[in-house]
Amino acid sequence: MKKTLLFSLFTLMSFNAYAQEDNTDYELRTDEKYGYIIDKSGKKIEGIVRLNGDAMNPWSNQKKVKFVAVSDIDKSKKKQKFKTLDPDDIKEYVAFDENNDERHFEMIKYTNTKEGFNTATGGLSGNIKAFNNLTKSNQFAEVVKDGKIKVYKLYGYPTTFSAGGQIAVAEKETERMRNSPSYIYSKKGGKIEELTLAKAKMIIADCSYAKGKLTSGSYTSLKNDEKKRSGLGKLIKSQIDDVMSNVPQIVEEVITDYNENCK
Repeated sequence: MKKTLLFSLFTLMSFNAYAQEDNTDYELRTDEKYGYIIDKSGKKIEGIVRLNGDAMNPWSNQKKVKFVAVSDIDKSKKKQKFKTLDPDDIKEYVAFDENNDERHFEMIKYTNTKEGFNTATGGLSGNIKAFNNLTKSNQFAEVVKDGKIKVYKLYGYPTTFSAGGQIAVAEKETERMRNSPSYIYSKKGGKIEELTLAKAKMIIADCSYAKGKLTSGSYTSLKNDEKKRSGLGKLIKSQIDDVMSNVPQIVEEVITDYNENCK
């Protein structure tokens, strides 16, 4: 009972941490670039779109975004105020990051069960991490490849609490999540699924052009076996990481080729 109450308490702390908003006013730049949002009715609205996350907290971009419409910008004032929008408010958004690179996010319904069940931190910290991932389905995912096969990049959500011996483990786990997002895809508007080497081979099989290149071994990113098993027949974590690191190459080589050459 006590453990349940503690878990509930820290879960509430977790929600409170996520609910905090950055209300800092924004000063217009001379070279301001406008992004846009697509509201629930499908209307495109241009304005200043400010990413909520950064390189240290990329998962924050999946939860909410800051926005001020062009029509709401008052140039007589030195600073502008943002509205905070979440996946229940809009369908998608396009923003420019600190490097002026365009970033495109769409609202999707997807539960990251892989990270939810990967409780590498263990204990209460791991339980909160699992809860954070398994309770989020509506979220913004970043589009990394558009076309007949659309690919998204999606980060897991780390724990929001750690203590004692869990701290170092939780920090290491958060670093792993920061550097190892999942890649998920939807083919021709169908179901969203995780992109793996095996799935990549399946989803391009309906195109003779791509299938021919696969058969001839032209796709270097599809040459590695997806499952390298230990002597006990179990996937070990380092081997899983090796497989997952190959997915970005599959996106650039195979999915790009399919989108450009297949009907």
